[in-house]
Amino acid sequence: MTSENISKKRLSRRGFLGGGLGVLAAAAGGGGWALNRYVIDHVEVSGASALTAANVVEAQAASDGTATATSYTSDTATITISTVSTGSGSDKVTYFVADVQVTDATIVRSAFANDQFGENITANPSTIAKSVNAVLAINGDYYGFRDTGIVIRNGVTFRDSGARQGLAFYADGSAKIYDETATSADELIAAGVWNTLSFGPGLVEDGKVLSGIDRVEVDTNFGNHSIQGNQPRTGVGLIEENHLLWVVVDGRSSGYSLGVSMTEFAQIFADRGARVAYNIDGGGSSAMVFRGSLVNNPLGTGQERGTSDILYVAG
Repeated sequence: MTSENISKKRLSRRGFLGGGLGVLAAAAGGGGWALNRYVIDHVEVSGASALTAANVVEAQAASDGTATATSYTSDTATITISTVSTGSGSDKVTYFVADVQVTDATIVRSAFANDQFGENITANPSTIAKSVNAVLAINGDYYGFRDTGIVIRNGVTFRDSGARQGLAFYADGSAKIYDETATSADELIAAGVWNTLSFGPGLVEDGKVLSGIDRVEVDTNFGNHSIQGNQPRTGVGLIEENHLLWVVVDGRSSGYSLGVSMTEFAQIFADRGARVAYNIDGGGSSAMVFRGSLVNNPLGTGQERGTSDILYVAG
């Protein structure tokens, strides 16, 4: 999909590039290629939110000693965010669980940085969330780092290049892990898919933690080949139709949060009754935003990192 409204190119950087333009320029014989592929904006669609297919309470806190909870209730959504800490010292882990129940699956939406679809376009999750008046938001799958995958957002196809295991959210409130290479965006839309995510791996299916997920690599390319070890993580799960779990685990911060392995991450979902769960972009990108404020503490710095997209509950 293309757009007649192409924005002026500008430079943007992401933390994983480790040294930014200098590192890329030093890549043997490929500095220009790397800059073009991973740094320079490539806008394909501007005003992406206008293409949505279906143009369609005060917070309270409580504490039980090991977790705190914040809740939100409206006519369309009930949200409870729990902060959980386990372990101690260098083994301490801190994570955030958003239990989300909605009356209509299409109020769970996606939004792009700068309202533009394309490669390397980024903004902080809280900035994107504010632009769409999100009640709750998490970082998305960072689709803009790659040029493959099936990208359906708010009922509209933006990319149809199946490459990996994806997750599909349906307009009826259900969700399924699927093989992108065995279908097409048109087929998914016809089946009622509202949003897709393209990252992985799938964590839980039929209520069971999937095996082998601690050996999976995603996007075996420059700077983003491994998602293993104890890491900050973001994931989404489904307990039943219109009842979701969004989990953000902080990490790489000694004494605050070590992070978790992929199997440990999956277990968080399974223990809370998720029938399906899926891993999306993590590391320094992991973020949860509630009513305009950052909930978690990325890398122990309190600083967000720009990303391509968010998932959010519309206000």
